[in-house]
Amino acid sequence: MKLTYLFILTLFTMSASAQDLNKTVQDTIKGKPVMINLCSRQGITAFPEMKERYDEGYESYSPDSTILVNLKPLVANKQITIVLGTWCSDSKLYVPYFLKLADLAGIKEKDLTFICVDGEKKADHGLLNDLNIELVPTFIVYGMGKELGRIVEGPQNTLEEDLLTILKK
Repeated sequence: MKLTYLFILTLFTMSASAQDLNKTVQDTIKGKPVMINLCSRQGITAFPEMKERYDEGYESYSPDSTILVNLKPLVANKQITIVLGTWCSDSKLYVPYFLKLADLAGIKEKDLTFICVDGEKKADHGLLNDLNIELVPTFIVYGMGKELGRIVEGPQNTLEEDLLTILKK
């Protein structure tokens, strides 16, 4: 089922129009503009509410270099779906940290999928079907089409430790 989901998500990503990617809506729950559905890294990091924290968070985060050495060989052929809310304080904190970690660990941009949700934690086009999203951000790690694990809302230890634990399973 997860493999089918990834295939459908890939097809949707390939056929998404410019209107679908980086879509912004006025959220009635949050009372402000939010991004929704599939988004690009560039779109998220440029979105005003995310950018406020992105630049500072990305620069200041310093993942453990020993853990990075162990992560690098394990991230090959893995995909990560990041479900986030541009309105969410935890997303504004952990997404920049995770992107710094991803860059340093050698996770390729093509292996990251960003799904933004509104204030009700919903997205269109069935993007969240079968993902069981309750809290954001949620970082879901896939290998060979199967979910290997996830980091929900925030890490139990550090992002790099939690990611290493997932990849070593």
